[in-house]
Amino acid sequence: MKIKVGVLFGGVSVEHEVSIISAVQAMASMDEEKYEIIPIYMAKDRTWYTGKMLMDIELYKDFEDLKRYATKVVMCRRGGIVCLQSVGLIKRIVTEIDIAFPIVHGNNVEDGTIQGFLDTLGIPYVGSRVLGSALGQDKVVMKQIFEAEGLPIVPYVWFYDNDYLTNEEEILNKVKKLGYPVIVKPASLGSSVGINVVKKEEDLDDAIIQAITYDTKIVVEKMVDNLVEVNCSVLGNYEYQQTSVIEEVMSTEEFLTYQDKYVGGKKGEKSKGMASTNRLIPARIDDKLKVEVEELSKKVFKVLNLGGICRIDYLIDKKKDKVYVNEPNTIPGSLSFYLWEPAGKPYKDLLEEAISLSIKEFKLRSKKVSSFETNILSNVNGLKGGKKLK
Repeated sequence: MKIKVGVLFGGVSVEHEVSIISAVQAMASMDEEKYEIIPIYMAKDRTWYTGKMLMDIELYKDFEDLKRYATKVVMCRRGGIVCLQSVGLIKRIVTEIDIAFPIVHGNNVEDGTIQGFLDTLGIPYVGSRVLGSALGQDKVVMKQIFEAEGLPIVPYVWFYDNDYLTNEEEILNKVKKLGYPVIVKPASLGSSVGINVVKKEEDLDDAIIQAITYDTKIVVEKMVDNLVEVNCSVLGNYEYQQTSVIEEVMSTEEFLTYQDKYVGGKKGEKSKGMASTNRLIPARIDDKLKVEVEELSKKVFKVLNLGGICRIDYLIDKKKDKVYVNEPNTIPGSLSFYLWEPAGKPYKDLLEEAISLSIKEFKLRSKKVSSFETNILSNVNGLKGGKKLK
């Protein structure tokens, strides 16, 4: 009997379309002899749909016109099983789900929101759990953890949008102490959305205001000299981790932009997401740096409570051979399959290992005590009985 894998994608996020690209790629690569693939598309209006036609990327060019062919559903638990249920007056179970595979990017989905919902339903799912997902999304909190663990990061300042609006001069002075150029980022977005390089103080305000349109929390980082960007993917859980080959990412700009990642390419060519980005594999770094990046990747993975397939991004000052941890991607674009294939792990095998890992971990967690059979309220006699609990 095939395992029913519900692939969740889309969602209310500025990275909505990026999620669609990643999910369609993954669904096309899953072993259909082992898995029954159930697409679960979360539209921008928060309506959920299912149907095999959702595996076709062409559908999303004009989804509003074609969505009537998909089935509106909600995910719920009925009779001890997790299922997709139709909406409307007459509700029916469309299909059961054995395991969920969130392939989502950005706020409201990748940040632990979907993971918490799936935990509440009591269904195994691929990838990091709530804590790891939340930590991997917030660039400020993750940096604070990196600092506490002694991991190398670039100098930075951070602030909330209201801090900037009320104490602009103070924040500008803090940034000035970092020294220009700097990179301004929304704290909880990915795919390079809302990020700008600022080389002089007079351009800083515009960059901060743009970042504020996306997030309430802003990070400003010192730009690394002699910059080389490398990425390393990690597959595993808290017990063990394995690393992929290391890539060197190439950009037409001073950092890898959204255009580089998802829009670039020849006119009329279908987007391949991060798989289409210009890169060198393996990265042009010596063995010492290679080992350092691999070991840092495993440590970041464990420190942030990550799981499944992640990608850790690094900034290297090539002249000084100094490595800085940039950020993790808890559900990376294209699931980083392009970093595993050169290591002898085809995309199909990568997906299978990730699914198997999540099922194994779910079984282990299920053996832990999560509630008590006894009911301490059974002997409580009204409000007065509450005194017995003190």
